[in-house]
Amino acid sequence: MWKKREAEMEGFDLKAYAEEKRKLINSALESYLPDKADGYEKEIVEAMRYSLFAGGKRLRPILCLAGSEAVGGTSEQVLPFACAIELIHTYSLIHDDLPSMDDDSLRRGIPTNHMVFGEAIAILAGDGLLTEAFRIMTLPRTWEAMEHSRVLKAVNILAEAAGYMGMVGGQAMDIRCQGMPADPGTVEYIHSHKTGALIRASVVCGALLAGGTDEQINALSSYGSSLGVAFQIWDDILDIEGHTEVMGKEGGKDLQLGKVTYPSVLGIDRAKKEAYRYIEKGIEAIKDFGREADPLRAIARYVTERRR
Repeated sequence: MWKKREAEMEGFDLKAYAEEKRKLINSALESYLPDKADGYEKEIVEAMRYSLFAGGKRLRPILCLAGSEAVGGTSEQVLPFACAIELIHTYSLIHDDLPSMDDDSLRRGIPTNHMVFGEAIAILAGDGLLTEAFRIMTLPRTWEAMEHSRVLKAVNILAEAAGYMGMVGGQAMDIRCQGMPADPGTVEYIHSHKTGALIRASVVCGALLAGGTDEQINALSSYGSSLGVAFQIWDDILDIEGHTEVMGKEGGKDLQLGKVTYPSVLGIDRAKKEAYRYIEKGIEAIKDFGREADPLRAIARYVTERRR
């Protein structure tokens, strides 16, 4: 089944698809957080926009749009939630870069938020983005044309993915395990929560809001979970093999901080095999979808081909 689908995918242009979706997402983000703030809020909005519009792949919001399309929906109907997801992701990057966390000075090829605005404003910028995400999701114009129970469930899914049961919990374990011996189970927990939870939620929310069936949503949930772990494994590999000028951030930080990663536990070669295994597992999960899920298949393949 997959060989047939892969042959059909040969004409699919992921680069063009991703660029089209990025433009759509960036335009919507500009409408939600325009460069018009004045007076007392000017500095904090500038700090929020600094990281939000610093570039980036927009992977998570694109996955939300692709999740909607996979079940017969459109990008436009889930766009507010896709933007909210990008705000949550950006907040996490600002906080991840702080001196009390990873102490990074470079992100997406430019100085990190706290290097420009100071640590206090960077913390508040992250707080502002996280809160703004939930404001966007609960705007009347966001939810009034949707099935309200699905909107409420999507908000709940994203809250769980961003909180202690997801991203925050994974980050906490990541910090606590620094410099300590670890086993593959611990690394899998960190990866599936710190990175995988929001990636999974992005796909699931897109499908849920577009009216996906339980069976479709379960399949996309499995896809997202596998993709999220593979994405973080490959990030760990790029931290060792990548180049700062290509990645837009400093390499070698995981080793410097004594982080628990797949390469540190299994070695580079086995870590790569694990990444490929998770990708195949994710693609297998959506084998019953038609060509409408080709963007998701192509994104999965891209994860282990990227250099940043």
